[in-house]
Amino acid sequence: MPAIIKQFFYKSHEMTLSDSRFISLNQWLNRYFSYDVTPILISGDASFRRYFRVTSRDTSYIVADSPPTLVPIAPFIALASAYAAAGLTVPKVIASDAEQGFMLLSDLGDTQLLSVLTDANVADYYRRALALLPQVASVVESLDPVTGSTQPLPLYDEAFVRRELGIFTEWLLERHLQLELSDKERSLIAESFDLLVENALAQPKVGMHRDYHSRNLMLKNNELCVIDFQDAVLGPVTYDAVSLLRDCYVRWPQTMVQELMQQHYQQVLELGQIPAQTSFTQYQTWFDLMGLQRHIKAAGIFARLHYRDNKPAYMADIPLTLSYIVDIAGFYPELAQFSAWVQSRVVPAFATKGKNSQQGDKQ
Repeated sequence: MPAIIKQFFYKSHEMTLSDSRFISLNQWLNRYFSYDVTPILISGDASFRRYFRVTSRDTSYIVADSPPTLVPIAPFIALASAYAAAGLTVPKVIASDAEQGFMLLSDLGDTQLLSVLTDANVADYYRRALALLPQVASVVESLDPVTGSTQPLPLYDEAFVRRELGIFTEWLLERHLQLELSDKERSLIAESFDLLVENALAQPKVGMHRDYHSRNLMLKNNELCVIDFQDAVLGPVTYDAVSLLRDCYVRWPQTMVQELMQQHYQQVLELGQIPAQTSFTQYQTWFDLMGLQRHIKAAGIFARLHYRDNKPAYMADIPLTLSYIVDIAGFYPELAQFSAWVQSRVVPAFATKGKNSQQGDKQ
C-alpha cells in the first residue's frame, strides 16, 4: 500500500462500467463482504498500481489493484510478512488474488509523516524513523507465498545501480530536455557515474527498503507505520538513511541532517553493520554519494513518470533533486566538474523547458 494521500494523484471521479478491472475488483470483493461495498479511488503511486478504500460495518479497508503482468503482488505479500515479523507496523494482507492482482489490506489511515512535519517536530520524528532502520536492515530474505520457499532479497549490485543511473540520461537529459550530448559530456557523466557505482558497492550491505522517506511512513495512533516496501533489496548500509534525511520531496537544514546522520552512524556502528574502524568521514562519504546516486535516479524517474506513465505531477519535484545533485557533488573535488556541468547545462535547460511548456499551455 503506497502512500495513501499523494495529493497530486487524488481523483474525485467514480470508476465507470468501461473499466474492466474495476468491475472484476468489485466481483472479487463480493466474496469477502456480506453486502455490496463501494470502492472509492483514493490514490495511485509511482507505478501501475491504484488504491481504493472500502468501508464495512464502520471498519475501513484498503483495496489494491495491481495488474499482475506489470506489478505482481507476491513481493508485497512476502515482504509484508517479513517486515511484520521483524516488528515493523505494516499493512496486513487480509485477502489476496495473485492471478488477478487484487489485495484487501488493513487501513493505516490518511496521515503521511510528511503532512505533519514542521521545523519544531521534524528532528524528533526523523529520530524515530531512523530507530526503525535496524528492523528494516534485519530483513534480508522473505518467504515466497507461491512456492513456500525462503528467497534472499534481490541484490543491489553493479548492474542494478547502473540501470538506475541510466534513467537520468535516457529520460531527463535525452527525452525531456532533448540535449545533444557531446563526447566530452558523455565521458564526464560516465566517469562520475563510475564513482557512484564504486561508492555503492564499497559499502556493507543490509536489508534495504529502497524508498524510505516521509511519504512512505504513515502515522496511526502516533505510531510510525511503513508502507511501499515491496521493492526491498540487499544493499548499501546508508541508502535508507539518506533517502529519509535528504528526501526528494522536501529539504531540511543541513545542521539537522548532520546531527541525524551522526545518530545513524553511531547506530550502525554499535550494531556492527559497519566495521568498527569505520570513521565518520568515511561514513559521510558513503552517505553523500549514495544520496547523490539516488537523486540522479529520482530526477530521471520523475521524467519517466511524466512521459511513460502520464503522471506529470512528479515533474515539479525535479528542481529539488537537481539542487541536491549540484550541492552534494560540489563538496567532492572528483565530482566538482559534474556539479558545475549540471548547474550550467541541465538546470537552465530544465527551467527553459518549463517556461516554454507554460507558454504553450496559455496559447
